[in-house]
Amino acid sequence: MFDFFWNLLFFVVALGVLITFHEFGHYWVARRCGVKVLRFSIGFGKPLFRRTGKTGTEYVVAAIPLGGYVKMLDERVDDVPPEQAHLSFNNKTVWQRIAIVAAGPLANLLLAVAAFWLMFVSGVMTVKPIIEGVVPESPAAQAGLDGRLQIVEVSGRETPDWEAVNLALVAHIGDESLFLKAQQPGSGRAQSYQLDLRQWQFDPETQTAVRSIGFEPFRPSIQLVIDQVEPSTPAAAAGFAVGDEIVAVNGQFVPDWHDIAKIIQQSPEQVINFDVKRNEQVVTLSATPGDKNGRGYLGIAPTVEPWPEHYVFNLTYGPLEAIGKAADKTWQLITLSISMIGKLITGDVSVKNLSGPISIAQGAGTSASFGFVYFLGFVALISVNIGIINLLPLPVLDGGHLLYYFIELLSGRPVPEKIQEVGFKIGSVALMMLMGLALFNDFSRF
Repeated sequence: MFDFFWNLLFFVVALGVLITFHEFGHYWVARRCGVKVLRFSIGFGKPLFRRTGKTGTEYVVAAIPLGGYVKMLDERVDDVPPEQAHLSFNNKTVWQRIAIVAAGPLANLLLAVAAFWLMFVSGVMTVKPIIEGVVPESPAAQAGLDGRLQIVEVSGRETPDWEAVNLALVAHIGDESLFLKAQQPGSGRAQSYQLDLRQWQFDPETQTAVRSIGFEPFRPSIQLVIDQVEPSTPAAAAGFAVGDEIVAVNGQFVPDWHDIAKIIQQSPEQVINFDVKRNEQVVTLSATPGDKNGRGYLGIAPTVEPWPEHYVFNLTYGPLEAIGKAADKTWQLITLSISMIGKLITGDVSVKNLSGPISIAQGAGTSASFGFVYFLGFVALISVNIGIINLLPLPVLDGGHLLYYFIELLSGRPVPEKIQEVGFKIGSVALMMLMGLALFNDFSRF
């Protein structure tokens, strides 16, 4: 229950920030173009907060935080006095209307740059992409890669950490090959490798791109000694204590912590007997894992050996350098998002990978639990996606309005109202179908 409210809290926080920036983009450019703004609303439904500004704009925070809008004076929907006709949105030039509509998605992209800049200036602890080993017969193994190599570049893009490697690999879904450079850690001499991707099988539901392509990242060894016991959990109720060493599970020796975790996850609401070594004596503890989204949950954490110093580093840049790095990171996500949309259309990426609000809420809570800088990275990622999605040429989205205005720009006359209305209806149905599919995917994951 705590996880639910934690995820919900940071989902609302993230969504509030994203919506506010998006709508402020529309609002700010509309005001600069001389359009009268009647209402600036964050959320829909019953107003929780309402204030009228000096310019007559009503500022509202509403009860349903799943969107927002900027209502402008418009002769097509309002009775506009003749003396205010010049303040109406529909009386502005085509270029001014294009600027007003495009400002929302562009504000989301600028927010991503700002979030990445703050993240890079603050610094984030991360791990160098050093390979521990490769999976036999995988694309990585077939290319001749082996353990203890550091990946420094994928397709011409520098990869300082595993997150950068993963993003670069995802961009190659559906491609026939990719090139990367790797070197012995600290050697400074990189060798190029070509990976054949024609047989690459990548399922984002079950593994990362890094592991699916055959890389085994280095990880500190995990001991079978318990380092943490969360209070008010099945582990605490069963009598587990810090320092206990698990020597057997259901009478069987299990030498790897990941196998123990797998047994726990596959046994919700089932009794498991653990033999643990405590004070040089072996005692048996019976525990019943709780059910957390269909997976067993016990509430213990193992002792993990510290990372070697040369594997972990603080990724940080100065204020000026961080501007370029933030812009480059945002551009990488923009091109990746556009590429993924194209590959969804061609079938190279399955529609099962679409995520809805439940997955986004879980991502918001998880990133926030890791720390502020990780939450910033999550906000930047979602902000880019919202910006790109809103630019799709669906009539109900900003991109659909822009499509109409560009047609008007080329033809010299507005798209007829009846055609626009038909387009809005089709766009609404298409958007609802996409949202329904994303929600279905969300529920199928839990």
